[in-house]
Amino acid sequence: MAIPSHLRLTVPETQYPRIVIIGGGFAGLRLAKSLKKVKAQVVMLDRNNFHTFQPLLYQVATAGLEPDSISGPLRKSFEGHFNYVFRMVKVTGVDFDNNEVITKVGNLKYDYLVIANGSATNYFGKENFREKVLPLKRVVHALDLRSHILQNFEQAELTQDPELFQQMMNIVVVGGGPTGVEVAGALAELRNHILPKDHPDLDFSKMNIYLIEGLDRLLNGMSDFAGKEALKYLKKMGVDVRLNTMVKDYENGIIDLGDEEIKAETLIWAAGVKGRIIEGIDAEKVQMSRILVDEYNRVKGMDNVFAIGDVAMMQTEELPNGHPMLAPVAIQQGEHLAKNIKRMFESKELKKFDYFDKGTMATVGRNKAVVDMPGGLHFKGFFAWLVWMFVHIMYLIGFRNKLITLNNWIWSYFTYDKGTRLIIRTFSLRSKKTLTADRKISG
Repeated sequence: MAIPSHLRLTVPETQYPRIVIIGGGFAGLRLAKSLKKVKAQVVMLDRNNFHTFQPLLYQVATAGLEPDSISGPLRKSFEGHFNYVFRMVKVTGVDFDNNEVITKVGNLKYDYLVIANGSATNYFGKENFREKVLPLKRVVHALDLRSHILQNFEQAELTQDPELFQQMMNIVVVGGGPTGVEVAGALAELRNHILPKDHPDLDFSKMNIYLIEGLDRLLNGMSDFAGKEALKYLKKMGVDVRLNTMVKDYENGIIDLGDEEIKAETLIWAAGVKGRIIEGIDAEKVQMSRILVDEYNRVKGMDNVFAIGDVAMMQTEELPNGHPMLAPVAIQQGEHLAKNIKRMFESKELKKFDYFDKGTMATVGRNKAVVDMPGGLHFKGFFAWLVWMFVHIMYLIGFRNKLITLNNWIWSYFTYDKGTRLIIRTFSLRSKKTLTADRKISG
């Protein structure tokens, strides 16, 4: 799409150093908010004007929450900050020689640059899957997935082809990490408690939910205890879990697992993520699709360029593959870098980043969760589920979002109902585009 000639990327002139932050995710947002009292102009660039709480995207996709309950406007986050500038633009590259960020509507000079543009879906070399599967990385992905799933059930009531009916009723989730486990669990709850009431004419005993994982266990980044308990929960809920299994190919609704084929109209890709590398970064500064940084989050070989969050690879003896690509890491790096920038401006020595692991958790469904705490403490069940809810509520942006999300969860808990089972816009997986809302689903 051609960019209108009247659009230009401009920001107010300033007498202070200009810090440009690329990305309004967990890392970029926490950094910017922590620079409130710094005598510098803080410019944030993001392709969206909102921050998304990605750990709850699966609940939007499975009709548990509306997208605006897990998202908040970036501009509102900085009301009262005299030095903050936000521009909704897509960054296409960086000219490090001239200290310029490149966008589709012009370049912007910086004194300090922070790359915090997060991660993208990792297809592990199967790039042809991009147009065939349903990822779950952005709000638009969650809305597309919700529409796709609900449309399938509406069409299943209309089809006269038994084979196609079963294909519509099957759902395959690829990836046994927290996202895959949580999606599979949420879908199982929909099937077991909600969808039969919406579609009494459909036989939901024929709705098969498969979870495909290439390793020999679930939740590989968590403890063995968490992986085993999650597996027990999912099996009890009726999810068909396949470990040590890889997806070889996916074509025309047929999933090739090597020694078996599954026919399904829905393949949800939750197999992993990789750093979103900006054009202009030298190849020697990238490893495993992440930007190499030192212990201060400086990009290797650069004094005024930093990377934080999922896109940053800080290697240590204990962590040769860098820190896990988790929200707590991104948040702590954002806060720590803000402190170091203040120290830089005061000509003080920088402090090394040291990640404090407060624990990891995943939920499988109602009263079902697993939690790993520091010191080898693990627990599960109702209490773990309450801890999971509390932590996620606390990290949501804005009091309104916390209140709405908590209200939705309380309502769902006591009624076994999810009130956002709406096809606001229809979605065509084969054409990968949304259709007008008034177009017939069967058309």
